Amino acid sequence: MTTRDQRAELLRDAGWNLFRLRSEDVMVDLLTDSGTGAMSAAQWGALMIGDESYAGARSWFRFRDAVAELTGFPLVVPTHQGRAAERILFECLGVRDKVVASNGLFDTTRANVESQGGTGLDIPCPEASKPELEAPFKGNIDVGKLEDLLSEQGPALAAVVMTVTNNTGGGQPVSMANIRAASRLCRRHGVGFYLDACRFAENAYFVQQREPAYMEASVKSIAQEMFSMADGATFSAKKDGLANIGGFLAVSNERLHQSIEQALILTEGFPTYGGLAGRDLDAIAVGLQEVVQESYVENRVSDVRYLGEGLLAAGMPIIRPPGGHAIYVDAGSLLPHIPPRHFPGHSLACALYKEGGIRSCEIGSFMFGAPEDQTGQAKGQDQAERRLELCRLAVPRRVYGRAHLDYVVDVAADVAKGRGQLGGYEIVEAPPRLRHFSASLRPLASRAVDMKLDLDVGLGQLGGPGRCGDAKQGKEAAGVPVGK
Repeated sequence: MTTRDQRAELLRDAGWNLFRLRSEDVMVDLLTDSGTGAMSAAQWGALMIGDESYAGARSWFRFRDAVAELTGFPLVVPTHQGRAAERILFECLGVRDKVVASNGLFDTTRANVESQGGTGLDIPCPEASKPELEAPFKGNIDVGKLEDLLSEQGPALAAVVMTVTNNTGGGQPVSMANIRAASRLCRRHGVGFYLDACRFAENAYFVQQREPAYMEASVKSIAQEMFSMADGATFSAKKDGLANIGGFLAVSNERLHQSIEQALILTEGFPTYGGLAGRDLDAIAVGLQEVVQESYVENRVSDVRYLGEGLLAAGMPIIRPPGGHAIYVDAGSLLPHIPPRHFPGHSLACALYKEGGIRSCEIGSFMFGAPEDQTGQAKGQDQAERRLELCRLAVPRRVYGRAHLDYVVDVAADVAKGRGQLGGYEIVEAPPRLRHFSASLRPLASRAVDMKLDLDVGLGQLGGPGRCGDAKQGKEAAGVPVGK
């Protein structure tokens, strides 16, 4: 258990980068839902039957069959996680000097395109730019822009990637109609169409709930139809595989698969293990069966919705409606006095940690801005469109109860009350790509480094600084000891 003053010191020691904090110094960890979930008893049991043979292990065949049965793709290779699948796919597609278009490329996907000499281009639907708008499928790609792009630059396009759900765009789902329209356009123009399928089950659930033609369909059958429209898929099993490690790359083209296998052998391992232990392959095989169970995915989405409704009531503007794996606070709206170049989403994330030990993640100018461009624009973006400045609170699967989420809401309410006192940040040093993982920052000199939130709700009630009585109750309800 840490105090507010201790957390302020920990932030300073970490260069104001939440990725560099020790997990033991975090009370509720909403940094990511990737690999942070709890596996089921059946998955733990599967670990015990793992076959660790180098080649042709029984675990591989169980894994391959589970992936093929779900996706319909006959050609599968395992990878140690999703970003490895992305790197191999873009290497084998030959994206150098070409464009990869998407409804929203997330951080490692974009970086893997750029590291191969390509350009990532996001063309989200118009609704995606309006956080407060209640629309059912704000993760859609802009089909009109995609058609224009394919017509005008077809040969320059290496691939189109549909991210389901759209992590960059607030965890918002993509409709089946949108997937179908994009797939047909790509096939008409001879351009490969791939799914970034990390959260395919959550997307399928939203399709079931919001698209009239699918209200009687099962989550599994909807997922299978989604995969049927693609030429391949990258997947991180650390999300909707319900595992702590692993992923896969699945395709339908035999020639492409041969290139993929050769690239896999070079950096990941033999094609029947792909950098994973046999026990991990078995855990993923079970997870792929569990994730499409109606009761699981309904409970998963309802917990995230519960957090979103609580944050709204606490005065935090969020991307609406709530997504499937995380709540995205509209930090640009909450902190209008902080310009994009000073990272309002990161400022909010630091405040949530300092005030209550909650770790979250900025999705905005800090994550996606290029080193030479501090204005909040990512490469390949329409300069007339500004990127949203967000703070993502990603909920790990099967880890936290609603009492923990109540505590998060209590802390967020206090931060919202003192939002006028929050200041911006600037980068001290950072790598050229994926800078948010390892960059060092510092608060702007115009704000006190150890700023105090201007709270008017009984700050002395805890016998220590930085929390109010309601938040103390939230901690006790969540089973978290209250510090002095």
